[in-house]
Amino acid sequence: MNNLKTLILGLSFLLIFQACKQKPQSAPPIDTWREGSATFAADESFQPIVDQEEYVFTALNPKAKPTITYRSENDVLRLLLNDSVRVALLSRDLDSNELRILEKRKLTPSVGEFAIDGVVLIVNKVSNDTTITVNEIKKMLNGQAKTDKNIVFDNEGSSLLRYLKDLSGNNDFKLKNIFALKSNKELIKYVSTHPNAIGITSFCWMDEPDSDYAGAAKDVKIVAVRDENNKKYGTQYFKPSQTSFDLKQYPLSRSLFIINCTDKMGLGAGFEMFLLSEKGQRIILESGLLPARIPGREISIKKSFN
Repeated sequence: MNNLKTLILGLSFLLIFQACKQKPQSAPPIDTWREGSATFAADESFQPIVDQEEYVFTALNPKAKPTITYRSENDVLRLLLNDSVRVALLSRDLDSNELRILEKRKLTPSVGEFAIDGVVLIVNKVSNDTTITVNEIKKMLNGQAKTDKNIVFDNEGSSLLRYLKDLSGNNDFKLKNIFALKSNKELIKYVSTHPNAIGITSFCWMDEPDSDYAGAAKDVKIVAVRDENNKKYGTQYFKPSQTSFDLKQYPLSRSLFIINCTDKMGLGAGFEMFLLSEKGQRIILESGLLPARIPGREISIKKSFN
């Protein structure tokens, strides 16, 4: 009997000793819609507007610590579909195959359109090119127009490149005069020093350039575009603006989306709600892009009695 008590006592001490050696498990990080940490992936082709939104969001919510990683559209989609991130900002909605992949993981994406952006053509300020038609763009991209111009994009996996492929119906640009660089800033700097170049970039990179490429932005200009097939405006050239986006005059516009697959009221949902809120939409309005939801204006009318 004494031997049995000794054995039980020894086992008890051994279990207690092992438990003491084990490090306590840390609780999983908790995020709410106004605080905590989370990583989002965003298409780098419209980074300036996302940076502005993040700046104001974190200023209003000091305990919120979102980390936004900027990648090409292809890389952002890869991160989302591989479950490396649960929130993505893209210039298109998900297609049926991508939705099926998420459904298999029992993820239900919440998709919100938050802005209208423009795909713009820029040339060196000394260039005589000031206007172009949609058909002329298609012919250049398909090698059907004689040109000595180099057509440059921001990167090989860019949503801008995908947009022009869809526009031209050409999925493989093999022409030597069409090539990608590494970023939108590099693209703008390239066009500013090459009079024979045409750059394809996002309007948000041109509207309020940062100091590190503002000098180059002054040495380029935006080309006005005409869509011959537009029944209402087919004879007019337009540059990107909130008015030309809203009236469907500028032919190279695109929607920007936030895709939230978190399925919880966490930081991803908080940032989504902020983008779609009046404050978030007013930031879009002040940036020069077109908000998906036009913020209301409050007008105070006072009567004066004599």
